Amino acid sequence: MQTEYSLRSREPEAAVLPTCAELGIGFVPYSPLGRGLLTGAIQTQDSLAADDYRWTLPRFQAENLAANQRLLDTLAALAADEGVTPAQLALAWVLSRGDSIVPIPGARKICHLEENAAAADQVLSAADLRTIADVMPAEAVSGGRYGEAALAVVNL
Repeated sequence: MQTEYSLRSREPEAAVLPTCAELGIGFVPYSPLGRGLLTGAIQTQDSLAADDYRWTLPRFQAENLAANQRLLDTLAALAADEGVTPAQLALAWVLSRGDSIVPIPGARKICHLEENAAAADQVLSAADLRTIADVMPAEAVSGGRYGEAALAVVNL
């Protein structure tokens, strides 16, 4: 099963992940770094190229991006305390959600690929997971994954 899943997009937790676990189905989350937002590299719309498709996504609109950035600043501080990057912490969190979960983060540079791969070495304790849940609750994310028309097609 493949769908979007990250600290920013938690919809699969309600039914998809439990069903996959029950039936022994592998789960492949795409966009586990929240389309780059969970890396810490995108802090304002100025971080995006003029032709970047993310300009069209609700979570990347100025007001939502600013609200989400406050959450991400806290996540980045937690990552620094753990000695990892925000991307590594976000990927380690996805990996912690189940043994049959294999995320597919995008990487345009070798250094990002290496950074992403190193996330597999990060083991999160129960205390770490509670802290992440407190810092990044699903309901606190501002803006939808897509606009209404696109979301209707994605969620067929």
